[in-house]
Amino acid sequence: MAEKIIVTNRKARHDYIILETVEAGLALQGTEVKSMRAGKVNLKDSYAKFEKNELYLVGMHVSPYEHGNIFNHDPERERKLLLTRKEIRRLFGKVQIQGMTLVPLKLYFKNGWVKVELALVKGKHDYDRRHDIAKREADREIKRVMKTKQSLKNPY
Repeated sequence: MAEKIIVTNRKARHDYIILETVEAGLALQGTEVKSMRAGKVNLKDSYAKFEKNELYLVGMHVSPYEHGNIFNHDPERERKLLLTRKEIRRLFGKVQIQGMTLVPLKLYFKNGWVKVELALVKGKHDYDRRHDIAKREADREIKRVMKTKQSLKNPY
């Protein structure tokens, strides 16, 4: 399974607590795929919404294909996510819980098909973000101290 990552949503990992992830396909037009191969995609502020027992990705910007003609795609259109009925029902039940939503984490090619990794997330509070930053800095300090102690032990 060769995966080629197109784009990742780094802000999502910063702003949300990720509870679970799921892989979904995307219903796309030809010029959208060509634009994605060129890396002209932005996942910032995008999310998934339910509409008539179907799931759509909203807010994903795919720039128009440079060599396209008058039939080029709309950059901000809602794109249908391809999941089984059972998966859609399960996710719908979980999203009904207060404060949970579905956001895309990354977009990638898998065996020639465009896939999106969706995450069921809950919003982080400011104190959660501060806790993550403090933990990261503490880990960095521990690694630094361990590295200096190891270099003192073994001079070669």
